[in-house]
Amino acid sequence: MKTLKLIAAAMLPLLAGCGQSSTQQLTKSGLDPALFETEVDGMQTALYTLTNANGAEACITNYGGRLVSLMVPDRNGNLTDVVLGHDSIADYINIDGNFGALIGRYGNRINQGRFSIDSVEYQLPQNNFGHCLHGGPKGFHHSVWNATQPNDSVLTLTLHSSDGDAGFPGNIDVEVTYTLTSDNAIAIAYKATTDAPTILNLTNHSYFNLSGDPSGDILAESITFDAEAYTPIDSTFMTTGEIAPVAGTPFDFTSPKQIGADLTADNEQLRNGRGYDHNMVLRANRDTNLPAAIVTDPVSGIKMEVFTTEPGIQFYIGNFLDGTVKGKKGIAYPLRSAICLESQHFPDSPNKPAWPSVVVRPGEVYTSACKYRFSTI
Repeated sequence: MKTLKLIAAAMLPLLAGCGQSSTQQLTKSGLDPALFETEVDGMQTALYTLTNANGAEACITNYGGRLVSLMVPDRNGNLTDVVLGHDSIADYINIDGNFGALIGRYGNRINQGRFSIDSVEYQLPQNNFGHCLHGGPKGFHHSVWNATQPNDSVLTLTLHSSDGDAGFPGNIDVEVTYTLTSDNAIAIAYKATTDAPTILNLTNHSYFNLSGDPSGDILAESITFDAEAYTPIDSTFMTTGEIAPVAGTPFDFTSPKQIGADLTADNEQLRNGRGYDHNMVLRANRDTNLPAAIVTDPVSGIKMEVFTTEPGIQFYIGNFLDGTVKGKKGIAYPLRSAICLESQHFPDSPNKPAWPSVVVRPGEVYTSACKYRFSTI
């Protein structure tokens, strides 16, 4: 169990009120770094700020490796925060959610939390409709990562996960590097090693709203995927094992289409997912130097291109947001007020041998890369 130094967390608002906070200390997104300082499991949490020569800014906390804010210019040159999140470490600890988090050991779902490697079966926590979701309730998104910041635009986070952590085999060492690039991209590079056969599927769970106004939905934003197929799910959000073509379905985003265009269609998959909450199967042998997905917002003019080395992207549009969670600046996040584009191997791949493998063995180095690049239209 995680032990939170509640007294320290409770003192943060008092410290801010005693003069430790000022406009000079705030980030461009309005965050107070003092409100991200506490102790969890004997480790210190903090807020780290990345900048580039263009004036863009990314703020990341080592609690869960979370991207807290991301300021990029809109079509008028105004810096705009395009991710949902909280403005204190206490909210990240006390409010359940994956805003901006690094997810592991296995992003997405594993059927009934069970899988086998070399005829040995492993049982994981069952925290979502009987399945294991995002590595279980105490996954990497609740871990305090070791952080080093070699320069203004780079943050490297490291984490050791012991054999048996949440039921997963093998001692693993994970390194994730965030880079705010000169072309206004937040690039995420993942690397991990293990001392025993295990499974890995690391991703980032940022919630994007390119309008900069998370009090509204993202249904007017347009999206394109380099994907001619997707993986259908059952009513528990578990992949069925099928890879289905998107042609002729609401999942056809091979050319730009508003996210909400087909959302009310009479479609079993939309009912099963309560909207879009599906893995998009990226085109085989695609050029990873070209975007796997492109999102544009008609109001701000902001365009986001997603690049990844992974075979899939989980397409989720905040179907479980309902206005009860308040985020930065006290804004309540309503239904479908953000889009998640999580680079990944397919859900439940350990139990579907025909799909790309997620097994990592001693002597191998797990690597993955994802980049969200921002410009304007």
